Amino acid sequence: MNIKYYPLINKALELFKIKEGLSSFKVKDDHSFSIPFITVAREPGSGGAPIAKEVATKLGFEFVDEQIIDQIAKSTKKRKEIIKQIDEKARTGIEDIIHAALNREYVDDLKYTQELFKVILTYAYKGKTVILGRGANFITPFARGLHVNITAPYKVRVQRAIDYEGHTTIKAKEVIAKIEKERHDFVKQYLKKDINKPNSYDLVLNTTYFRVNEASDVIIEALYQKFSKTLQHGSLKPK
Repeated sequence: MNIKYYPLINKALELFKIKEGLSSFKVKDDHSFSIPFITVAREPGSGGAPIAKEVATKLGFEFVDEQIIDQIAKSTKKRKEIIKQIDEKARTGIEDIIHAALNREYVDDLKYTQELFKVILTYAYKGKTVILGRGANFITPFARGLHVNITAPYKVRVQRAIDYEGHTTIKAKEVIAKIEKERHDFVKQYLKKDINKPNSYDLVLNTTYFRVNEASDVIIEALYQKFSKTLQHGSLKPK
């Protein structure tokens, strides 16, 4: 996708007041976002990524994940690997100063966050997209998309990390704890939100007893229910 920053989004982002503005920024639930989109938050080991991909495939939507990193790398003129290192991670002011001094390719948190907001808002504005993670449910207009959180009990997630990633029990727990903290701290620092609050989502889906195919069907049904006045069942599926 040759992404363009629509005037509406650029105008909204001009209202930012350095870092304080990022956390209080909200896009109005206006009709500029006329085509529904889906945001998917996920706990590590819950199956969120494959479920989001399956939803996109069934609906004929674009699955948005790596494209976010690609677009930020392009707009900041940095290598993709550099953006990956800071993606969905919180940073302190001291870390920013040290890394900026030691690494010319480093992207400070303000620049990264501004570009992240632009990219996510543009994909939401485009519609027919499934946006994975990065606090997208807090960035986009709540009424104009379906916002989903994929979860599962801790023991289930640890076992899946062992079964599907080949980790030992200790390693699985370490990886899950690390990713959970990074995602939680990222949203808390830049959006001043708690990703664990259920009322931040339209649908919180426990995948303990749902396979990927079944979970995706639940999400699709929820999409049609939320937008029942504008959508008919099957109307978004490719012909």
